[in-house]
Amino acid sequence: MGATKTDHFTKRQNEIANLMKALSHPARVAIIDHLLKVAACVCGDIVAELPLAQPTVSQHLKELKNAGLIKGDIEGNSVCYCINEKTFAKFEALLQPIFGKVKAKASSCC
Repeated sequence: MGATKTDHFTKRQNEIANLMKALSHPARVAIIDHLLKVAACVCGDIVAELPLAQPTVSQHLKELKNAGLIKGDIEGNSVCYCINEKTFAKFEALLQPIFGKVKAKASSCC
């Protein structure tokens, strides 16, 4: 089988792209914002916070969880979600070289 397009990029570039893709919807950013405010909560609480139907919120939670940005623990009949600090720390470390270079070149462009 041939190479996929992602094979032409570094592991770091693919990791950054996957994390950014998971955060590329405003509903997912809102979910992250909410979880940062409350530390942990169940899906029903997140649904009450957003102007979206429960299945839509569940799909967004699934995308965030698949990317490793949030964790979910089963508590009875519901899942309690929280931020995955390790993934955010890794994301920050992956982006740090980019922001450092941008700051260094801030005034050297057209």
